[in-house]
Amino acid sequence: MTDASQARDKLALAADLPLEEGLRLYQQVAPHVGYAKVGLSLFVEHGPAAVAAFQKLGARVFLDLKLHDIPNTVELAAARAGALGVSLLTVHAAGGEAMLKAAVKGAREGARAKGHEAPRVLAVTVLTSMSAEDVTAVGLSGAPDVAALRLARLAVGAGVDGLVCSPREAEAFRRELGPTPFLCTPGIRPAGAAKGDQSRAETPAFAVRAGADLLVVGRPIHTAVDPLSAARSIAEEVSTA
Repeated sequence: MTDASQARDKLALAADLPLEEGLRLYQQVAPHVGYAKVGLSLFVEHGPAAVAAFQKLGARVFLDLKLHDIPNTVELAAARAGALGVSLLTVHAAGGEAMLKAAVKGAREGARAKGHEAPRVLAVTVLTSMSAEDVTAVGLSGAPDVAALRLARLAVGAGVDGLVCSPREAEAFRRELGPTPFLCTPGIRPAGAAKGDQSRAETPAFAVRAGADLLVVGRPIHTAVDPLSAARSIAEEVSTA
């Protein structure tokens, strides 16, 4: 069981909205949500200004770019992200050991150059939108959980700080990899909520009990009639899990 402040530290708002709308929404739910996730749509449109806008509201920024390129390119991009003072940065585990090491190096050096704390570099294993059929179609062997664990072992061995995984994989990751990796779980859907394009979604309580450190919530808050109430309800479920 966690208290309210600890529950806030475990929640990220997926701000996949027009910037001004995302900022207004974060301000509404900030009493219960500690992180704002800036993803591809916001960053492509606004760049570092999107990061700075959420930081001005007191949010810790989760920069979700899922970097995946040759090691040198990823190192340069990760250094720029570290220089922005973000708290979390994502890369694709499928980029391989050399790329993952380059991401960690770049993020740390970029943050140090600007006097920031280095962001946690999180490796994305298998996207939560992917079904077993999708995993096979892209050439990964085994069921999604098997493929995800294989990628997780690779990423942790390369020195990343944490992993992005489905709530359904979190328990196995904890069992196999121990308490150290920071586990982030998107695909969070409160009981009764529509799953949308998330094939492997679970409830907030399920994710916390499985060992997740951070839960990413988007549409259950975006589409709520009362976003503050929705965020409060999710935080309460996290605090009592």
